[in-house]
Amino acid sequence: MKELPTILIVDDMDLNRCALRDLCVILGYDPVLADGGRAALDIMETSPPDLVLLDIMMPDVDGYVVLDKMKAKPELRKIPVIVISGVGQMRSVVRCIQKGAIDYLHKPFDPILLRARIEATLDIKRLRDREERYRIRVEEEKKRADDLLRAIFPNEVVTQLKETGVVKPQRHDNLAVLFCDVSGFTQYCEALAPETVVSHLQEMVEALEEIAARHELHKLKTIGDSFMATCGLLQKQDAPVINCIRAGLEMTKIVPSLRAGWQVRVGIHIGPVVAGVVGNQQYLFDIWGDTVNTAARIEQHGAIGAVNLSEKAWRQAEGQFSGVSSGRIHVKGKKEMDIYRLFGSVEETPLSMLENEDVLYPCPSSVGT
Repeated sequence: MKELPTILIVDDMDLNRCALRDLCVILGYDPVLADGGRAALDIMETSPPDLVLLDIMMPDVDGYVVLDKMKAKPELRKIPVIVISGVGQMRSVVRCIQKGAIDYLHKPFDPILLRARIEATLDIKRLRDREERYRIRVEEEKKRADDLLRAIFPNEVVTQLKETGVVKPQRHDNLAVLFCDVSGFTQYCEALAPETVVSHLQEMVEALEEIAARHELHKLKTIGDSFMATCGLLQKQDAPVINCIRAGLEMTKIVPSLRAGWQVRVGIHIGPVVAGVVGNQQYLFDIWGDTVNTAARIEQHGAIGAVNLSEKAWRQAEGQFSGVSSGRIHVKGKKEMDIYRLFGSVEETPLSMLENEDVLYPCPSSVGT
């Protein structure tokens, strides 16, 4: 059942309040009575009406003060007020309109005229309320769209897309690229229900996203069970490879502890890439170049459960990590390349392992060679 519009009648005279109440009931409105300005303000604070019929001359708080109080509060400011007063001077009319009243009728009022003013005022309020609801809905939809864009693209890309409709491609000469991939994922998918696979994949991706953010990596995308992230793309990093290594080591420890119990391989390379947005109907922010292909190959040919580096990435480990060379491996499209498997930080590597002549731990002087 549709609720009746509420009209707050404010007058210190019982006779006036009753006359206005009876008229409102006849017109199909829900009248609420207040015998003074203070009582009216208290009622509006708890139950804002659709319209106020306001007297001016009242002993406790007069109508001018009520208008001032309503104008000062955003939640009361939009409530329409029709002043019904025995004060007939034009000065009072002007003063009330300046304070926010939308109409002014003199006592004794004409019921037919008052009815017309009430109906016209409530019609305007309904239109304004509808417009406000529409505005709020548009803002909510806009926020949802912005949130979706920011979940897909970096903030800088979203800003450029919204302002210009395009994103200018950029070259980055020293970008670290990390791939993290699940070992045996295809067989896993074939053995379990799709709902289970997706649930476990979601759990892993959320964990990898959290790790990436903690080490200032930017997640670029997921490709099936492969997680791709970069460091140094959105903001300059002094040691992007180090950030990727630390994130990768954490990934290899965290993922096996999740429900699926997967083992992952991590591959890291550093070098130049081109970044940009392609597509028109479905935008895709991505990076391209040999650096991306090399990082993917490092991961694919790397050791399971370990962080694997290209030689260039290994040379930037700055003596903080120990590892071993996996030797020269034949890689499609690359002929042969060196891959290094990390054990962890030098401090965490057992002394017996460090004493092994095959174990490597580059010194800072090797950076950039």
